[in-house]
Amino acid sequence: GQFPRSESGRVRAVYSAKGKTFLANICLASRKDARDAVAAARKAFNGWAGKTAYNRGQILYRMAEMAEARRLELVQELVQATGGDVSTAEQETDSAIDRLIWYAGWCDKLNQAVGNSNAVAAPYFNFTIPEPMGVIALGCPDEMPLVSFISLVAPVITGGNTVVVFASERYPTVAIALAEIFATSDLPGGVINILTGDRAEILPVLAAHMDVNAIGLAGVSADLRRAIESAAAENVKRVRFYSSEKPADWQAAEMQNLSFLADYLEFKTVWHPVGS
Repeated sequence: GQFPRSESGRVRAVYSAKGKTFLANICLASRKDARDAVAAARKAFNGWAGKTAYNRGQILYRMAEMAEARRLELVQELVQATGGDVSTAEQETDSAIDRLIWYAGWCDKLNQAVGNSNAVAAPYFNFTIPEPMGVIALGCPDEMPLVSFISLVAPVITGGNTVVVFASERYPTVAIALAEIFATSDLPGGVINILTGDRAEILPVLAAHMDVNAIGLAGVSADLRRAIESAAAENVKRVRFYSSEKPADWQAAEMQNLSFLADYLEFKTVWHPVGS
């Protein structure tokens, strides 16, 4: 719910794709910024996970409505940052909004879709129930910075988790525009925490953080991937990689599916005696 500056005071100037137009001074997140973001996400977790699935769905729908209301602004941000044409930016913006709506619709259907009522040869009910993992760290790629951001973040918060997300290193202004949209929606503070700066400096810190339950990444180099896997192994953290150094088509149908939701859920089995 806040827009703090980096505690280190470091910034980096961001220019348009053609390098002529100054866009913004973005913060270079420090290790302490990463720890503060995790603390904010953990503080918000119980409240977010404790909301009804219907309520979470309505909040995601509201976020999509706010993004739709500021569609032209998002298109302009994409054109300035990436140097692409207007029609391509419009297509990416529409895909991102549609994807947010798609995940919003799954909030109150999640238990039925990935949970189960298990058949047992005994006088018991046996249910498998999905539950959120906790705080999830995400690293966004540079390609398609708007739709890739939504594709990574939406399934995490749909399941009731809170998130610390490292924005595209090359095009951070797109994520900053989204932060302003989320802040004016009904999303509680601390559910989505956005960091900007140097990917190689911050992602291993998040991977090693003991209060981060899982990490999902896209577009990282092979060397950085090894460093993250090594750091995550120290606390047996779940790690998911969604694309390699090769750019992925984030608007493709396979980039939105229930497996993205299941990646950040734990499945608990409950036994209950059958009543007479």
